[in-house]
Amino acid sequence: MPLFGLIGYPLSHSFSKRYFTVKFEQMGLKAHRYDLFELQDIELFPALWKTYPALKGVNVTIPYKQKVIAFLDELAEGAQAVGAVNTIKKMPDGRLVGYNTDVEGFKQALLRWLPLSYFKESGYEALVLGTGGASKAVAYVLGQLGVPYRMVSRDKTKGDLTYRDIQREGWGNARLIVNTTPLGMSPQTETAPALPYEQIDTTFYLYDLVYNPPLTCFLKEGIERGAKIQNGLEMLYLQAEAAWAIWNQ
Repeated sequence: MPLFGLIGYPLSHSFSKRYFTVKFEQMGLKAHRYDLFELQDIELFPALWKTYPALKGVNVTIPYKQKVIAFLDELAEGAQAVGAVNTIKKMPDGRLVGYNTDVEGFKQALLRWLPLSYFKESGYEALVLGTGGASKAVAYVLGQLGVPYRMVSRDKTKGDLTYRDIQREGWGNARLIVNTTPLGMSPQTETAPALPYEQIDTTFYLYDLVYNPPLTCFLKEGIERGAKIQNGLEMLYLQAEAAWAIWNQ
């Protein structure tokens, strides 16, 4: 029985199992299964493959997109460039290869939503909230597309700006704000990045990689002020399809 799954902690917010279960049913793959593997510590990762010899590949989510790299035999080009992994494939010889399908998922979803030519002609920049594994993929895509960006972190040694900097100095020329943090994700839905939302107007684009709930507090703040918003559900679907293609290569 071919087995696939998701590793991370916690996983109560994830739609991945539902997505792949429905996909397998629609494709008539009755023997295939997709499970959630909550790992309280990344040190449990090697034992997972020994416990489940039928495991062919896994997706990786918070907080292990960077930590898991130490346990892999090889990184594909995209994952190496980004420095984060969200998809792992077990090769026929047993090697574990890491990929990053967040890159393609975010890139396709962003281009379908953001009028990139207008954005670049206006000289706007992007702010990437967070400095974890997902932020690396977002930054990589923005660099590919020629959109200037700055990283925002609570820790001034990790990003270009802190949240306090933005609260004190305002948004400047930033109009695309991408939340890559888990703030607002179920079950802690009342949380949001600490930002000067009152200064947001109709020229802003707010993108939240969180998809559960579909409307986070971060996005609600944008809606109330006329900003364009997008959650991470389309990106989830796009990166999942890219992962499926890798597992079937």
